[in-house]
Amino acid sequence: MRTAFFFRTAVATAALLLGAGTAFPGECPADKVGTDVMKPGATANSGATDNVLGAMDLGEQATMLPDHMFRLRQLEIQPGGEVAWHSHGEPPAIICVVSGEMTEYRSTCAVPILHKAGEVAPEVKTTSHWCKNTGTQTAVLLSADMLHASADDHMM
Repeated sequence: MRTAFFFRTAVATAALLLGAGTAFPGECPADKVGTDVMKPGATANSGATDNVLGAMDLGEQATMLPDHMFRLRQLEIQPGGEVAWHSHGEPPAIICVVSGEMTEYRSTCAVPILHKAGEVAPEVKTTSHWCKNTGTQTAVLLSADMLHASADDHMM
Protein backbone atom coordinates (compact mmCIF):
# COMPACT_ATOMS: atom_id res chain seq x y z
CA MET A 1 0.00 0.00 0.00
CA ARG A 2 2.77 2.40 0.97
CA THR A 3 4.77 1.54 -2.18
CA ALA A 4 1.75 2.33 -4.36
CA PHE A 5 1.39 5.74 -2.66
CA PHE A 6 5.04 6.60 -3.30
CA PHE A 7 4.77 5.40 -6.89
CA ARG A 8 1.66 7.55 -7.54
CA THR A 9 3.37 10.53 -5.89
CA ALA A 10 6.49 10.06 -8.03
CA VAL A 11 4.43 9.79 -11.22
CA ALA A 12 2.40 12.90 -10.34
CA THR A 13 5.56 14.86 -9.54
CA ALA A 14 7.19 13.80 -12.82
CA ALA A 15 4.06 14.80 -14.75
CA LEU A 16 4.08 18.22 -13.13
CA LEU A 17 7.76 18.73 -13.87
CA LEU A 18 7.44 17.57 -17.47
CA GLY A 19 4.38 19.69 -18.04
CA ALA A 20 5.97 22.81 -16.58
CA GLY A 21 8.04 23.43 -19.72
CA THR A 22 11.25 23.89 -17.78
CA ALA A 23 14.48 22.36 -18.99
CA PHE A 24 16.36 19.82 -16.95
CA PRO A 25 20.12 20.33 -16.57
CA GLY A 26 21.85 19.77 -19.90
CA GLU A 27 18.68 20.17 -21.98
CA CYS A 28 17.58 22.90 -24.33
CA PRO A 29 14.89 25.15 -22.82
CA ALA A 30 11.55 24.31 -24.47
CA ASP A 31 11.09 27.86 -25.78
CA LYS A 32 14.51 27.72 -27.52
CA VAL A 33 14.01 24.49 -29.49
CA GLY A 34 13.84 24.78 -33.28
CA THR A 35 15.23 23.49 -36.54
CA ASP A 36 18.63 24.74 -37.68
CA VAL A 37 18.52 27.58 -35.13
CA MET A 38 22.22 27.20 -34.26
CA LYS A 39 24.63 27.38 -37.16
CA PRO A 40 27.82 25.29 -37.48
CA GLY A 41 30.78 26.52 -35.44
CA ALA A 42 34.17 24.88 -34.96
CA THR A 43 35.34 23.15 -38.13
CA ALA A 44 38.28 21.26 -36.60
CA ASN A 45 38.99 19.56 -33.29
CA SER A 46 41.46 21.41 -31.09
CA GLY A 47 42.76 20.59 -27.63
CA ALA A 48 40.78 17.33 -27.68
CA THR A 49 41.88 13.70 -27.41
CA ASP A 50 39.75 10.66 -28.17
CA ASN A 51 40.71 7.26 -26.71
CA VAL A 52 38.68 4.14 -27.60
CA LEU A 53 38.43 2.16 -24.35
CA GLY A 54 36.65 -0.82 -25.86
CA ALA A 55 34.54 -1.94 -28.81
CA MET A 56 32.58 -4.98 -29.95
CA ASP A 57 31.21 -6.24 -33.25
CA LEU A 58 27.41 -6.16 -32.98
CA GLY A 59 27.08 -8.69 -35.80
CA GLU A 60 28.44 -11.30 -33.39
CA GLN A 61 26.05 -10.39 -30.57
CA ALA A 62 22.37 -11.16 -29.98
CA THR A 63 21.51 -7.88 -31.72
CA MET A 64 22.97 -9.34 -34.94
CA LEU A 65 23.67 -5.96 -36.54
CA PRO A 66 26.25 -6.85 -39.17
CA ASP A 67 28.93 -4.24 -39.91
CA HIS A 68 28.14 -2.24 -36.76
CA MET A 69 30.29 -1.65 -33.71
CA PHE A 70 29.39 -0.66 -30.17
CA ARG A 71 32.18 1.24 -28.44
CA LEU A 72 33.10 3.21 -25.35
CA ARG A 73 35.46 6.17 -25.63
CA GLN A 74 37.00 8.66 -23.26
CA LEU A 75 37.27 12.21 -24.57
CA GLU A 76 39.43 14.84 -22.90
CA ILE A 77 39.00 18.46 -23.92
CA GLN A 78 41.38 21.08 -22.57
CA PRO A 79 40.05 24.50 -21.45
CA GLY A 80 39.29 26.40 -24.67
CA GLY A 81 39.42 23.15 -26.68
CA GLU A 82 36.74 22.35 -29.23
CA VAL A 83 35.08 19.31 -30.79
CA ALA A 84 34.24 20.15 -34.42
CA TRP A 85 30.72 20.38 -35.83
CA HIS A 86 29.40 16.89 -36.55
CA SER A 87 26.14 14.99 -36.95
CA HIS A 88 24.73 11.87 -35.33
CA GLY A 89 22.68 10.82 -38.37
CA GLU A 90 24.24 7.32 -38.29
CA PRO A 91 25.84 6.87 -34.88
CA PRO A 92 23.59 7.56 -31.90
CA ALA A 93 25.55 8.16 -28.71
CA ILE A 94 25.19 8.82 -25.01
CA ILE A 95 27.68 11.20 -23.41
CA CYS A 96 28.44 11.33 -19.69
CA VAL A 97 30.44 14.25 -18.33
CA VAL A 98 32.81 12.71 -15.77
CA SER A 99 34.56 15.93 -14.74
CA GLY A 100 34.72 19.55 -15.86
CA GLU A 101 32.07 21.00 -18.13
CA MET A 102 31.29 21.42 -21.82
CA THR A 103 29.21 23.97 -23.68
CA GLU A 104 27.26 22.44 -26.57
CA TYR A 105 26.07 24.39 -29.61
CA ARG A 106 23.27 22.23 -31.06
CA SER A 107 21.46 22.84 -34.36
CA THR A 108 18.10 22.35 -32.62
CA CYS A 109 18.68 24.85 -29.79
CA ALA A 110 18.92 28.63 -30.14
CA VAL A 111 21.11 28.97 -27.03
CA PRO A 112 24.26 27.14 -25.88
CA ILE A 113 23.69 24.22 -23.50
CA LEU A 114 26.04 23.79 -20.53
CA HIS A 115 26.79 20.18 -19.55
CA LYS A 116 28.31 19.76 -16.07
CA ALA A 117 29.99 16.83 -14.35
CA GLY A 118 27.54 14.02 -13.62
CA GLU A 119 25.15 14.92 -16.45
CA VAL A 120 24.24 12.56 -19.29
CA ALA A 121 23.17 13.72 -22.75
CA PRO A 122 21.74 11.65 -25.61
CA GLU A 123 22.98 12.37 -29.12
CA VAL A 124 20.39 11.15 -31.63
CA LYS A 125 19.78 11.27 -35.38
CA THR A 126 18.55 14.86 -35.19
CA THR A 127 21.68 16.03 -33.34
CA SER A 128 24.19 18.16 -35.23
CA HIS A 129 26.47 20.11 -32.94
CA TRP A 130 29.89 21.27 -31.84
CA CYS A 131 31.23 21.68 -28.31
CA LYS A 132 33.71 23.88 -26.50
CA ASN A 133 35.25 23.56 -23.07
CA THR A 134 34.37 26.97 -21.63
CA GLY A 135 35.48 25.93 -18.16
CA THR A 136 38.82 26.24 -16.40
CA GLN A 137 39.64 22.53 -16.04
CA THR A 138 40.02 19.66 -18.49
CA ALA A 139 36.63 18.18 -19.37
CA VAL A 140 36.53 14.38 -19.31
CA LEU A 141 33.62 12.67 -21.05
CA LEU A 142 32.66 9.06 -21.65
CA SER A 143 30.91 8.38 -24.94
CA ALA A 144 29.04 5.15 -25.69
CA ASP A 145 28.00 4.90 -29.32
CA MET A 146 27.03 2.57 -32.11
CA LEU A 147 28.47 3.12 -35.55
CA HIS A 148 29.00 1.48 -38.89
CA ALA A 149 32.16 -0.64 -38.81
CA SER A 150 33.66 1.25 -41.77
CA ALA A 151 33.45 4.60 -39.95
CA ASP A 152 36.52 6.40 -38.58
CA ASP A 153 37.44 4.92 -35.16
CA HIS A 154 37.97 8.36 -33.68
CA MET A 155 35.25 10.49 -35.19
CA MET A 156 33.92 12.76 -32.47
